[in-house]
Amino acid sequence: MRNLLNFLLKYNYWLLFILLEVICFVLLFRFNNYQQSVFFTSANVVAGKVYEVSGGISSYFHLKSVNEDLLDRNMALEQQITNLENRLKDYRIDSITMNSIRYLEQADYKIFKAHVIRNSLNQADNYITLDKGSSSGIRPEMGVVDGNGVVGIVYKTSPSYSLVISVLNSKSSISCKIIGSEYFGYLKWEYGDSRYAYLKDLPRHAEFNLGDTVVTSGYSTVFPAGVMVGTVDDMSDSNDGLSYLLKIKLATDFGKLGNVRVISRSGQGEQRELENMSTK
Repeated sequence: MRNLLNFLLKYNYWLLFILLEVICFVLLFRFNNYQQSVFFTSANVVAGKVYEVSGGISSYFHLKSVNEDLLDRNMALEQQITNLENRLKDYRIDSITMNSIRYLEQADYKIFKAHVIRNSLNQADNYITLDKGSSSGIRPEMGVVDGNGVVGIVYKTSPSYSLVISVLNSKSSISCKIIGSEYFGYLKWEYGDSRYAYLKDLPRHAEFNLGDTVVTSGYSTVFPAGVMVGTVDDMSDSNDGLSYLLKIKLATDFGKLGNVRVISRSGQGEQRELENMSTK
């Protein structure tokens, strides 16, 4: 208490000066409109800056909770996007322009949609796995196509999956012909470039030109006639010189396979059974 009294006595002139200054400022800003408006404007600016700094500091310390909330929202949105993509996969295939099978008679053929979940290009025998199987109606020896052309033939099925022998497989042999000609040969893939295969056993007297379109012949239980295969890119003679060997540029891009369709023809099993009986 004594120290406080000593301080007040020591600086009484300064304290009186400060008190008088405060009174002067109060009177000045209280009873003069111009000075009052200037004071409030300046006070608002200062207060705004103080609040801005205070808000920035407060926001900084709340960044962790904000980031966690954003992360939760992002995860929820990503899950929604994934769900939408899965739904779109089911519908997108219906919008694919399937020129090669557009004119199939609905009474003669049944079409199953599927999606490629595994594919290979660099093996001598390449296989493709589909996400649909016997529970969806898919059976072995059904043809598989995409929006561009022939993909392969169903080899084995399980309830939920199908294994397809790709065109890029040494075991694959598909009967094909050149549009405008009734002569046919067999499409075989030689290990190497996935963009090309070879049409073998085409008779020497068959007429064709480079760039001609090659389609399925329909002489099998697997593919109907007229499904797109590719175009003639080059030609040469077979090893025995009795037929042509045509290099075919495949219409299907096997490096970008996604949505496909599996073709089932009515009476397919009956025809296959009859043909097997004739070979016994």
